[in-house]
Amino acid sequence: MVAAAGALAIKMVIAAFAGMGAATLCHPLDVIRVQMQTGGTAYKNPLDCATQVYQKNGLKKGLYAGISAAYLRQWLYGSCRIGIYAFLLERAQQDNIANGLPKNQIALSARLLMGMTSGGIGSFVGTPSELALVRMSNDSKLPDKQKRNYKSVIECVTRIAKEEGITKLWTGAQVTVIRAMLLSACALAFTSEIKLRLTGTGIFGETGQLYGGIPLLFCATLVSSFIANIVSNPFDVVKSRMQNQQTETDGTKQYANMIDCFAKIIGEEGVPRLWSGFVPAFVKLAPYTVISLILTEKITMAVTGKAAL
Repeated sequence: MVAAAGALAIKMVIAAFAGMGAATLCHPLDVIRVQMQTGGTAYKNPLDCATQVYQKNGLKKGLYAGISAAYLRQWLYGSCRIGIYAFLLERAQQDNIANGLPKNQIALSARLLMGMTSGGIGSFVGTPSELALVRMSNDSKLPDKQKRNYKSVIECVTRIAKEEGITKLWTGAQVTVIRAMLLSACALAFTSEIKLRLTGTGIFGETGQLYGGIPLLFCATLVSSFIANIVSNPFDVVKSRMQNQQTETDGTKQYANMIDCFAKIIGEEGVPRLWSGFVPAFVKLAPYTVISLILTEKITMAVTGKAAL
């Protein structure tokens, strides 16, 4: 039990550091995604959005607004999502070896369930940081009277708890968890599955270690990211809308719940709006997934001598 807990802790810490590395490079894309999903009609395309945000608020307060929340998110959400998945995958591989079965004889459905489990746990734990990330990334585009002017992720989380109540830190938790379960299931399970199948082709070397295995991981994570983005983007739009909405003076909100938000977006803006911000979301998700999983794989190999995925 103690050994298992230690192994899990190591995998979660590795995943957190890998996620921070990916977030540092990809955060501007996340800001663009949130800006377009919460009011995309103000921008012609992702490039126009990036240009306007930079011209109006610069690099630190514009394209890197909320980076502290992104780092916190990696320790709460990223560590669980990738760390728990890697732990569950390794346990399943060990069970196969103990039962005399091929190490990687694990059904895709089982891998998907592992991804959903790790994503759901990580998302619930990390919802406060996700809320802070959305709030801080979107604050620059609000009218001056509505700006919250958060100075840091700690102030953001603290103010939300004091001004709106502790439970408000889990605003949009339902849709956030569902999105994370779908995204993690697709991104992690398909990465493992595609990596295994591509290794079998021999294109990437006898054991997939051509050029240190990086080309193999790159291709696997790129394809899995595209699949994950298609499935999760509608929930991402709803999550961003619900987490960024203002409470009116009479206490009412634009969206009562997840279903209401879906219905209003479809009824007032059309079904395609659910995939608004798809390009910046994919452009952000793909390199983020590629970088974070490659870093996770390489750090894990260096620390434990075993593959993570």
